[in-house]
Amino acid sequence: MYDLIILGAGPAGLSASIYASRYKINHAVIGNVFDGSLSKAHKIENWPGEKSIKGSGLVVKIFEHAKSLGTEIMQEEVVEISRNDNIFIIKTNLNKIYRSKAVLIALGTKHRKLNISGEEEYLGRGVSYCAVCDGAFFKEKIVAVVGGSNSAAMAAEMLSEHAGKVYLIYRKKPLRCEPIMIERLEENPKVKIIYNTNVMKVLGDKKVKAIEIDTEYKRSNEIRLSGLFIEVGSVPSVNLIKKLGIEIDKSGSIAIETNGATNIEGIYAAGDITNGSNGLRQIVTAASEGAIAATSIYGYLKK
Repeated sequence: MYDLIILGAGPAGLSASIYASRYKINHAVIGNVFDGSLSKAHKIENWPGEKSIKGSGLVVKIFEHAKSLGTEIMQEEVVEISRNDNIFIIKTNLNKIYRSKAVLIALGTKHRKLNISGEEEYLGRGVSYCAVCDGAFFKEKIVAVVGGSNSAAMAAEMLSEHAGKVYLIYRKKPLRCEPIMIERLEENPKVKIIYNTNVMKVLGDKKVKAIEIDTEYKRSNEIRLSGLFIEVGSVPSVNLIKKLGIEIDKSGSIAIETNGATNIEGIYAAGDITNGSNGLRQIVTAASEGAIAATSIYGYLKK
């Protein structure tokens, strides 16, 4: 029996663990440390104290910090959460059962899909949601990134280090990423930004051969390429907790109070899965929410 179980081993979950350790809360973390969006980030340049660091490098640092305080981190996947009186019961994919008095949900988000023809069919055969994972397979080839956020811009920049040409396709104008990133892309001879355009279909024969777009580019509605990287945002991973009656807002995020509490006593949430931090889904805000939630949980358990 634990006083607290933290679901998720990203910046929010591990930051909460660090604070829980300092509060001497008997707790454990359940989650795959190296399977989150942070570990797949090509470059982080807005984490205080690190001018530039790979996402995987930052993950290792946070993980090692949490472990150094004696935290139990189970590399398992939660498959079911239930409640019996005032005790939460968590089951994992390894058929293990954990019990706790409080739960912190920090499961993050999952990739949003385009939901177009060919997207599922060619997944792993040219379609990817992770430029860091798959970029090296497209050396000197033509690829495209769909999206206009920081993650899309970062993916395009990283892919330009491998590919011969990178199209960045965005449905609006201008890009939503930071101005400094736009400057980098515009100065990059390998990157071509295509505005006000949607990808409608993925075409191929065993592997991706082209994409169909809803505007003309060089007098054609098709662009010949070998890889399509989809970076159109993410959605909160809330499927596991819906049956607990936790309030979900219109965006699909867990609704929390300023102290990280949900509408269910004993359940707190932090990070990208919540509607906190004014919708700013950044590593620093996830870590902040984790720390705030851990402090609130300490007070809750003391009562």
